[in-house]
Amino acid sequence: MTVHWIDILIFILYLSGMLAVGLYFFNKNKSKEDYYVGGRQMTAGHIGLSVVATDVGGGFSIGLGGLGFMMGLSGSWMLFTGIIGAWLSAVVLIPKIYPIGKQHQLLSFPESLKFFYDARVALVAGVISFVGYVGFTSSQILAGAKLASATFPSLSLDGAIMIMGIIAVVYTVVGGLKAVIYTDTIQWIILMVGLFLVGLPVGFYELGGWSGIQPYLPDHFLSLQNVGMIQMINWMFTIVPIWFIGMTLYQRIYACRDQRTAQRAWFIAGLFEWPVMAFLGVILGLFGRVAFEQGLFAGIGMSSTTEMDPELGLPLFLSHVLPVGVMGLLMSAYFSAIMSTADSCLMAASGNLITDILGEIRQKLATSVRLSQLLTFAIGAIAIIIAMQMEQVLALMLHSYAVMVSGLLVPVVMMLLIKKPSPLAALVAMIIGGGTTLILTLGTWVLSYGLDPIVFGLVAALVSYVTVQFIDRL
Repeated sequence: MTVHWIDILIFILYLSGMLAVGLYFFNKNKSKEDYYVGGRQMTAGHIGLSVVATDVGGGFSIGLGGLGFMMGLSGSWMLFTGIIGAWLSAVVLIPKIYPIGKQHQLLSFPESLKFFYDARVALVAGVISFVGYVGFTSSQILAGAKLASATFPSLSLDGAIMIMGIIAVVYTVVGGLKAVIYTDTIQWIILMVGLFLVGLPVGFYELGGWSGIQPYLPDHFLSLQNVGMIQMINWMFTIVPIWFIGMTLYQRIYACRDQRTAQRAWFIAGLFEWPVMAFLGVILGLFGRVAFEQGLFAGIGMSSTTEMDPELGLPLFLSHVLPVGVMGLLMSAYFSAIMSTADSCLMAASGNLITDILGEIRQKLATSVRLSQLLTFAIGAIAIIIAMQMEQVLALMLHSYAVMVSGLLVPVVMMLLIKKPSPLAALVAMIIGGGTTLILTLGTWVLSYGLDPIVFGLVAALVSYVTVQFIDRL
């Protein structure tokens, strides 16, 4: 399988365009407020598309394809948790957080914890969030590399990781949040056009229409009930809470013109997550499964009698069936989803390090935009190295989510519900909750009922918080 030069040219033009947007905003960032929250004047449309582009990025676009390959349409339920989280946070979180962020010029998620608790809580939260977002960034770079190596056979996975990582890091470093948000908007439009108008119809036709697809799929692949209750619980516990503790989301809340703009943006994002992207992703992954069963990949040593990585099904399918020019467009569309999450996660990690960790230690240094750019570059380099050590995109992303959520969700919920939340209770909950999930994730224990470690981490965090809150207020 060879890649036509026209497809390569389209892809190069796409990458060059993303770099150009970053360079455009290079000299427009005069302060940390410009760099991390876009000057607080962004519109609902741009923010909404940026939120969904960030949330449904490489992990979910490639990961959803893997779910479609393994379980069919029921994989779409994973992103149903996205609309629940988006709309719930629009109603519950934003009305309380936005006014505080506006009044006190907050830049990060841990700074909101500092307002309700104290500097110690903010510092620990900043460390947890930083580590989590470095993992997220790595997962997106790995997703891009998987797609690139499957699309361009002569490109090794490590080589693809270097290329994708460097491009994502460079335009994020030079452009800041404005570059991230505007490139997100462009990338999401490319993705939607590519999937709706190219991927689905061309893929359906090349597989022989319904008569060609149906014989290769068991009935449960076309059912929405091919998912167990435990799996749904695990997805709910892992994904919904991120809308309450995600640094990328707090940056966008603070970047909005006003509270109503932020809420509108979150409602827009929820609808795009489910049903739009949820079904697009799993259907194309399902098409990859059919192509595999039809023997379409036999020429590269992947016949129906062998095993293959489910996350490679979708990119391999697209690279085999799309005509010249169209393949370059749709590959750019998928890279758009991946890059839009990678840049946002990198900005979040940088914001945590500069604002919440170094900002507490050396306030004067943390005010420099150039220092912010330098450290963002260093974080990106670390993320590239981590990506080279990992194999599964969705697993890396969900593990990062789990540790962060189990450490941070309970303190956030309590600060929304309790008038005088205890800083000590928050610290204990973060350490015990995140630590429990990390130990269970890295260990070899068989957990009860097949529940995810995050469930046990959140229970441990809640029990420890309530206990210390009660004792501390006696």
